[in-house]
Amino acid sequence: MNDWYDAEQRAERSQQLFESQRWDEALDEIDAALEINPTNPSWLAYRGFLLDNLDRIEEAIKAYESALELQPDDIDLLVALGIDLTRAGRHGRALTVFERVAVLDPDCEAAYCHRILSYSELGEHDRAEEMFYLAQQIRDDCPDCFFHMGISLAVRGKYEHAIYCWKRVLDIDANYPGVHQHIARAHRMKGELQRARECYLAELRDDPGNIELLVEMGELAVEADDLPGAVSRLRQVLELDPNHVGAASALADVLLRTGDAQAALNQLLALEEAEPASPHLDERLGEAYLALGQYEPARKHLESAVEHNPENESALMFLGSCLLHLGRSEQAVDVFTRMLAVDAHSPHAHHNLAVCEFLLGNYELGLKHCLRAIELKPDYGLAIYKAAIAYIELGRWPQARAIIARGLELDSDDQSLQQLAKRLWRYRCYRTIRNLIRLPLAWWRR
Repeated sequence: MNDWYDAEQRAERSQQLFESQRWDEALDEIDAALEINPTNPSWLAYRGFLLDNLDRIEEAIKAYESALELQPDDIDLLVALGIDLTRAGRHGRALTVFERVAVLDPDCEAAYCHRILSYSELGEHDRAEEMFYLAQQIRDDCPDCFFHMGISLAVRGKYEHAIYCWKRVLDIDANYPGVHQHIARAHRMKGELQRARECYLAELRDDPGNIELLVEMGELAVEADDLPGAVSRLRQVLELDPNHVGAASALADVLLRTGDAQAALNQLLALEEAEPASPHLDERLGEAYLALGQYEPARKHLESAVEHNPENESALMFLGSCLLHLGRSEQAVDVFTRMLAVDAHSPHAHHNLAVCEFLLGNYELGLKHCLRAIELKPDYGLAIYKAAIAYIELGRWPQARAIIARGLELDSDDQSLQQLAKRLWRYRCYRTIRNLIRLPLAWWRR
């Protein structure tokens, strides 16, 4: 008798600790009670509930399953089990459980509500809508139903309808967690960045320590070209979680875009110490070293990135530029040629290949690539300038004059082209005089 009484006392003590949100201690007490009476279904169910609060979902599932072995038709237990199976991503099993609930009680709204999400995750959106309408016939103000239906609609790109569903959630329950964040994501997908920002801020007021939310706000700032804002958000994430690899990597990318290559390099080197080397990290390190003019370390990292992914266009572009700075024009030709094999329509690859050929003295071939770059990107001012130089070197004055005029039509303030236009006649006179000087003596005696 004393053992049974002690078990009851432990269970009661667990309830008191739970009310004080001392969940770990509450779990210890109910475990002690279950050691004495392991077949008490109420305690097993309560143990599952405690494990839910501790976010130990798989253990909670086992606790509910143990309780259901003793009470197989307990609808509340089945619903709790189905919800946790859904949270664990075991959607097929969750559907089976909720189908059992619907058989036991066809009017149990939860049996339909939670199947909306599982069917959506499995890509069966018609079935998800079917469950939504069945649930609505039982209860038309369930926030979970509208929340889950919004997810299904967003997955299919029906963002306006998804936003409507999530706003209905807020009409029913203004404090429903995560809704503003989902609405923000939908606005982002529609390109409505200011609205997305407002929704993110609304979510942040309710959940200021949400790291995932702060990362998304950093991404939004990048999309809105608010790079200082992105740096601020991502640094805020790293203050909360110094080991957040995604935020550290994103911050380095943003710092590179702001031109702060040294800060980006410091961030990347810290990341390299914390994480094993990766192709993405090698590419970013190569980019940072390249921006700082440290070409040898840049080359090593970029070659590693390209070795891991031979079709990585940005890594190939950086590597080719690095080789040019190192005076290895022939190797750079090979890299940019490989890049064109990946994307034959890259104007930048054609332009950089043209630069390589010019440095090697191959003006005709370089000009060919320059003109192709301009064909692909008609407003490519740098390629127009380089093509004009090539025409001048080849003595093709009318073409040089025509392409300079074309460039000035696109940008009348382009000082490089303006100066080239002014000096064009000098180049022509100089080339004429130089050619005359080179004529044989017999020509002058005619």
